[in-house]
Amino acid sequence: MDHLSLTDMSNQRQIVPGITVTASGQATVDPAMAETLFDLAIALEEPTDLPVDVQHVLAAIVLAARKGDIDVNKPISSADPSLIRLLAGHVKSIFTDYGGEVGTDD
Repeated sequence: MDHLSLTDMSNQRQIVPGITVTASGQATVDPAMAETLFDLAIALEEPTDLPVDVQHVLAAIVLAARKGDIDVNKPISSADPSLIRLLAGHVKSIFTDYGGEVGTDD
C-alpha cells in the first residue's frame, strides 16, 4: 500500500471510509483498514480461485468505486457477502486484464 506525502493530502478523493486516492492513482489506507483488507483477500481467494492479496483487494475496491458500485460513505466489511461477490468480479478482471499486476514497487 502506498502512502502519500502531506503535500498530496489536498488532492485526495475518498473511495470508502479509510481509503483515499489521489488523481495520480496513489492510494492511502488508514491503518485500521489493514485487517479488513487482509480478511477480504482471504475471502476472495475461494470464489475467484486466484492468489488474492491486499493490493488486489485495494485495486478492486478502487475499480468498484470508479464504476459507482460502492457507496463512498459506507464502511466496507469482510463479512458482507454482496461486497465479496462484487469485488470478486473486479479481482478477476485485474488478473484477466492486467495479469494480476496492480502497482509498482518503489
